Amino acid sequence: MEAYKKLVLVSLLLALSIGSETIMLANGDNQGLCHMTKEGLKACQPSVSGQNPVPPSALCCSALSNADFQCLCIFKNSNLLNFYGINSTLAMELPAKCNQAQPHC
Repeated sequence: MEAYKKLVLVSLLLALSIGSETIMLANGDNQGLCHMTKEGLKACQPSVSGQNPVPPSALCCSALSNADFQCLCIFKNSNLLNFYGINSTLAMELPAKCNQAQPHC
């Protein structure tokens, strides 16, 4: 089983390193990731990373309002978030900070 996990991780990292837009799509459309645009994801990044995260911007909250939370929940405990410097705890707090319903993962 451990070899399988390593294979999946290596495959995922390889896919990410290729940089193909379609590989990163978790929901099969052109929205970016889980119905959030690339711009929306970038707008939220300062709120979920770094030593001193900032409150989410209006653009971040707007993008979050279109998100597929069940899709995003797949990444909740993923090391992939840490790889990109995203704090999963802060990410899970974003909906409340944007006055939106908290997802149940």
